[in-house]
Amino acid sequence: MLLDLGLPDIDGVDVCRAIREVSDVPVIVVSARGEVDDRILGLHSGADDYLVKPYVIGELLARVHAVHRRHRATTTTGPEDVVTVGDVTADLHKHTVTVDGRPVTLTRKEFQVLALLARAGGAVCTRNQIVAEVWGRTWPGANRTLDVHVATLRTKLGRPELVQTVRGVGYRMGADAGASGGE
Repeated sequence: MLLDLGLPDIDGVDVCRAIREVSDVPVIVVSARGEVDDRILGLHSGADDYLVKPYVIGELLARVHAVHRRHRATTTTGPEDVVTVGDVTADLHKHTVTVDGRPVTLTRKEFQVLALLARAGGAVCTRNQIVAEVWGRTWPGANRTLDVHVATLRTKLGRPELVQTVRGVGYRMGADAGASGGE
């Protein structure tokens, strides 16, 4: 949740405290109040992060992703943390992958790409979304870097159909991945 402290009818600090009494939803304060005491008060009121206006959208997105990661890491591991497609199983909390019961070693970036696609549940993840989530920034060769990581991931898993290309858009986790070992 993004919360501006400069609300017309009530002080945003009071809103933050009220939210914290009933929910653990991540809260990022965005405010023109930039003094150190204001930031400390906002964080003590229950905010997970504090960003002073004016801000750059890229920094806001980075902070949203960071707060989301921290929030996700503090929640308990559930069945949604283990994704199985065909004979490929990825434990998103333990950062492990097995194919047909055998462990597969992935680099951190390869695992992050796989985890992002797995969490999407078959929905398409755009190239820009994947690059922003995994690398945190974009650059002129980002698409090629992503293509190389996907190709390596397909090779290591031995299931090229698992990570499907959606031309002109991005990638998705293939629901028809099986134990055949490839095409």
